[in-house]
Amino acid sequence: MRRYVGAMDAWVTHLLDWYRRHRRALPWRDAPTPYRVWVSEVMLQQTQVGTVVPYFERFLARFPSVEALAAADLQEVLKAWEGLGYYSRARHLHRAARQVVTELGGCLPADPAALRCLPGVGTYTAAAIASIAFGQPHPVVDGNVARVGARLWCLEQDVRTAAVQRLLQARLNRAIAASGDPSAFNQAMMELGALVCRPREPDCAPCPLAGDCRARAVGRVAEVPVRRAKAPVPHYRVAVGLVERGEHVLIARRAEDQMLGGLWEFPGGKQERGETLEQTVVREIREEMGLAVRVTGRVCTVRHAYSHFRITLTAFRCAPVGAAAEVHCDRPVAWVPWSRLGD
Repeated sequence: MRRYVGAMDAWVTHLLDWYRRHRRALPWRDAPTPYRVWVSEVMLQQTQVGTVVPYFERFLARFPSVEALAAADLQEVLKAWEGLGYYSRARHLHRAARQVVTELGGCLPADPAALRCLPGVGTYTAAAIASIAFGQPHPVVDGNVARVGARLWCLEQDVRTAAVQRLLQARLNRAIAASGDPSAFNQAMMELGALVCRPREPDCAPCPLAGDCRARAVGRVAEVPVRRAKAPVPHYRVAVGLVERGEHVLIARRAEDQMLGGLWEFPGGKQERGETLEQTVVREIREEMGLAVRVTGRVCTVRHAYSHFRITLTAFRCAPVGAAAEVHCDRPVAWVPWSRLGD
């Protein structure tokens, strides 16, 4: 029987008892080795659990150890990540794996400060690895945890401000120390925010912290956490060209320092003021590829939302103008058969 100490006794005990009864069966919770915890935490950044589970299982089957990940080619890693989004996570994970193998003997460090020296490992991820994989008493503060804490203590300032983040960190430091089980405490806080203390329509009745929740006591659960209004999300119209040469189509690889860096795309870009989308795609391919093309037809229009902007993308079939379809581009390009495009 663990012994809980300090002023946080009641709610910490209730939280851990609830977690042991209601926690979801997730693959990274089975044999939570440092490598498995690390991969899962990186995948879970800004991505829902239900989306991550099949990716995690496939990724671990393909790269079962940090050594296997370090030995892989980056393109292989990006292909395994395909569809999960935020591809900088995959690039950082790959670079960090090579650093762990070459500089740390293949072992992830337990100290959060040492973990933060790895590419792509920030304060939150370092605390999650240190607590879940190594049992270190370092609380995590993600969106779920911040929401639970804001309601539990009825914090009336914007939870994204540095002052409120410091307050949450200080109170959670005391709580995780009192818990006696840092791994379970952090996972319980995240689980409670995901399943019960949801952003909208929180399920307060079965919440293990209902009796301690100050926001519930004063009827302000729906108003907390407080957030300032966000700026409008920009919207861009984009045109891309499916430039065909016989049975082949032209694709180009994005620079590593770009958004979606290292991935392959059809050439194209944003529409400028005063031009049609057909004119956009002809101009962009000339500027990017040094290639003159003509539009032969419209294929489709796709709408997509990223975290900080939205796009409406229209794809056009295009044909090179002139006998010699020579491409002049400062990044990798390829003419690939349509049948190989999925590769």
